[in-house]
Amino acid sequence: MELRHLEHFVAVAEQRHFTRAAEVMSISQSGLSASIRALERELHASLFVRNTRSVELTEAGRALLVEGRRTLASAAAAREAVAAVQGLLRGSLSVGLEQCLGVVNVPAILAQFRAAHPGVEISVRQGGSTPMLEELASGRLDVAFVATGGEPVPDVTLRPLTSESMVLVCPPDHRLAGTGPIALEKLAGESFIGFDPSWGARTITDRAFHAAGIEYPVSLEVNDVHTLLALVSHGLGVALVPERIAAKKGFTHTTVPLEPNQASEWQVSVATSREPTMSLAATTLVAMLNPQLPTTLTC
Repeated sequence: MELRHLEHFVAVAEQRHFTRAAEVMSISQSGLSASIRALERELHASLFVRNTRSVELTEAGRALLVEGRRTLASAAAAREAVAAVQGLLRGSLSVGLEQCLGVVNVPAILAQFRAAHPGVEISVRQGGSTPMLEELASGRLDVAFVATGGEPVPDVTLRPLTSESMVLVCPPDHRLAGTGPIALEKLAGESFIGFDPSWGARTITDRAFHAAGIEYPVSLEVNDVHTLLALVSHGLGVALVPERIAAKKGFTHTTVPLEPNQASEWQVSVATSREPTMSLAATTLVAMLNPQLPTTLTC
């Protein structure tokens, strides 16, 4: 099996279209089609269901996509290892970042990395922690800065940077404002404001309410910290957030701690694929992380 055939297959699988995949790979559509046919002949299986508008993966194609991405990631790591022996670090580094973590100054880290290794092409994209962890496991990301509850993730290594408790934020005139640590049961019947389900804080909150057997209907769903706190401050609902977010200034919300046995931990980690698939560029970036770097990045 040739790596170029796998590369062509992954491109078609991701684009769901032969023409677009050919453009991405900078080859002719006929050449791409021939490459896919050669791969299918070698595997004795159809990889795509083709129609006039798009293509869909068959069951065999879905199985190959997972392993194909891992194989390509391993091949890239092997090339980088040889380059490193020669005193070079080349290739690419794809970084994922959940917004508003505020724990490590990622732009400063990346600037330091680029200055030391100008031959590496860096790409960055923001998103929720849940899909980014999946992309790490499949080889589509090299490194991600994520928020989780600290639970193990298959095929991913989490290196914790910090952790803190989840707390309740509510309007100043709320019935629970000013009280001591509360149980989640006291929130039954409340209107809840929550982050997008892909965010780490939302995943942790969902699990906490599920474990307590309490309904958690999120009526207002947002994708940024400021909007959530503004909605809470205007009396439109309550929310569970990390202490770091609850401490933000400029809003009129009140913070109420949860009972210790229900105060889930929000853990920020740098996540990578597990060795030996971890790329040399990712290994180098992780080694550069310094807890003394200024955490001036806010949102």
